Amino acid sequence: MTASKHARVAVIDIGKTNAKVVVLDGTSGAEIAVRRTPNRVIGATPYPHYDVEALWSFILSALSDFARAPGFGAISITTHGASAALLDAQGRLALPVLDYEFEYPEAIREAYDRLRPDFAGTCSPRLSGGLNLGAQLHFQKTAFPDYFGRVATVLTYPQYWAYRLTGIAANEVTSLGCHTDLWLPGEGTYSTLVDRLDIRSLMAPVRPAFDALGPLLPENCERIGLEAPVPVHCGIHDSNASLLPHLLRREAPFAVVSTGTWVVCFAVGGNLEGLDPKRDTLANVDAFGRAVPSARFMGGREYEMLTEQLEPKTEAELDKALEAVVSRSVMVLPNVAAGSGPYPGRRMEWLGVAKTDAERRVAASLYAAMMTATCLDLIGNRGPIVVEGPFAANEIYLRALATAAGRAVIVLMGAAPTGTAQGAGLLAGIALQPGEERSIAADPALADYCRHWRRAVDVG
Repeated sequence: MTASKHARVAVIDIGKTNAKVVVLDGTSGAEIAVRRTPNRVIGATPYPHYDVEALWSFILSALSDFARAPGFGAISITTHGASAALLDAQGRLALPVLDYEFEYPEAIREAYDRLRPDFAGTCSPRLSGGLNLGAQLHFQKTAFPDYFGRVATVLTYPQYWAYRLTGIAANEVTSLGCHTDLWLPGEGTYSTLVDRLDIRSLMAPVRPAFDALGPLLPENCERIGLEAPVPVHCGIHDSNASLLPHLLRREAPFAVVSTGTWVVCFAVGGNLEGLDPKRDTLANVDAFGRAVPSARFMGGREYEMLTEQLEPKTEAELDKALEAVVSRSVMVLPNVAAGSGPYPGRRMEWLGVAKTDAERRVAASLYAAMMTATCLDLIGNRGPIVVEGPFAANEIYLRALATAAGRAVIVLMGAAPTGTAQGAGLLAGIALQPGEERSIAADPALADYCRHWRRAVDVG
């Protein structure tokens, strides 16, 4: 276990669905205080956008509470990807921060497709809506040229919050490298798209995620109630925040499955040669600037869609339902949520009928596991699979994943529900925890089900 720089670190953690501010113990990494709020999208003109002022008020309020108790000596930041802030010369937003799920007019999409670089260089597949950050910038520039003409600085999203706290503008590679079309992961530099969009001069300097950009601005110090400014670290894309502790703890090859709204799979120690842009495989860029073969699907969102309004069930009820689901081959086939994942163009299909809420929950867990296993196959995983986030508490998911992938699945015991905050805390020097591991083996009773699911998908 490494020594900690600070007794406590505050982490701003903005996910697509919810946001939180937590205080981590510098020695144990434990969450010792937390505040949460929904991440609201405003549907008004000029386009659906995040309510950044509500988030800012929430962040300042939470930091103010935590300044009184338990206190903190540094701030770090992690957010979802596929977002950027466009600042004018006064440092205000020239345009709202666009919701990446917004779909652009067809003519604008087609014009962007003619501009974007080849997958061979960017390792960035063409995704729906604004999941390619370059598509967002092209839409904003095309649809709102007057407002875009006022843009002086383009910031990736974690660094926007660092800017509001410190007044220092920066970009960072984990956000630039997450399917933006703007970055060449293998070369560690911008793609030709920044010149085709004529935004190279607008891009803030690239800084390492670990950098302390600067202290809190005096006015923010006063609003938060701190006697002295604390350092604010550059920040990191949330999936890469989840990956960081594993990079520091484990030797390649191995895989990390980061679960939340998105299920993001990383094949650490893999290569980029087998990536298929048509199946939502891509390269991410880790906190050290290295390309990591990756795949993803909207697994958390899909699980919620399949289980919404269902009553919670006990472990015994779920185990009984699992037997029924497996014996009758009740299964969900992709896609529950359109627009991402390894099976493009497919629409959700049920095989068999889930007769109870418990059976529906089981089928949803098995679906998520099979989709995850497919993603891991596509990126050539050759080692054990570490699962973190909400699905790490789903025993049926874990057993099915170990069975389908044919590899041990590892869960860190005592870990927080999500690794994003811990990963961001490492940027500010919290101690890395060795972590006690639990290994989940394949379940022979699920083997036929996994084979049947794959055959059903292949036939479809």
